Amino acid sequence: METIFSLMDKLPFDFISYSFMKHALLATLLVTPLFGILSTMVVESRMAFFSDSLGHGAFTGIAVGAVCGIFSPKISLLIFSMIFALLITYIKHKTRMGADTVIGVFSSTAVALGLMLMTYGGEFQKYAKYLIGDLLSIKSEEILALSVVFALTFLIWAFMYNKLLIGAISPSVARSREISPIMYEAAFASVLAVIVAISIEWVGILLINSLLVLPAAAARNVTNNIRSYHLCSMLFAVLSGVTGLIAAFYADTSAGATIVMMGAALFFVTLFLRKRFIK
Repeated sequence: METIFSLMDKLPFDFISYSFMKHALLATLLVTPLFGILSTMVVESRMAFFSDSLGHGAFTGIAVGAVCGIFSPKISLLIFSMIFALLITYIKHKTRMGADTVIGVFSSTAVALGLMLMTYGGEFQKYAKYLIGDLLSIKSEEILALSVVFALTFLIWAFMYNKLLIGAISPSVARSREISPIMYEAAFASVLAVIVAISIEWVGILLINSLLVLPAAAARNVTNNIRSYHLCSMLFAVLSGVTGLIAAFYADTSAGATIVMMGAALFFVTLFLRKRFIK
């Protein structure tokens, strides 16, 4: 880690002289590609509402951990987010209700339960930071954990992407090839839940879904094949992350919100250029 930081000292930017900015920049370079790659499946599988509900589930997980006093908020939100994601996936496949209905029921229940638990005894202010996040507070040990998650996520993604895509496009074709759509969707939901849970403290519950939608939405405007779609989504995620972080430093604004605004700006620029790229 010290070697990486010493190399960062050579960058010709004054903000890099602050240790918290080094941590935040390194974390951004690790977590934004994950949002970029997962964003492609979120958009293609029409799971934007689902990813938004994961943030609500994480909110409840924090509240449950705080009230029970058994787990730290981070551990409880990780466990609850995974259970929440798997329950939604299971019920969606095992009932005749529409996916939006199932997700809406779980999402609204999670928000209400989370608010009820967090406001119990007037403790809400202690956990309000999770709503907007604080990327500048990330520590070295958390960056190491992110590195492990980064490597594991890309390995899992390389293994299951094709099967997940077939299941999303045509469940009947997937079953004919002995691919279980529910199993791979559950695996994807679990990965998504882990990424949401570990980054919610830095990005914020109110913004997490934006980072899971905007990169792929922008990439879709200017690409016409799978490879360029994935590459552009990751590139846009990293670009919005780095530029947003730097802009937030100089403008003294929320890093998470500024990163999202950069992602939104990329989306509208690519939307304007769409006709030039898509023939």
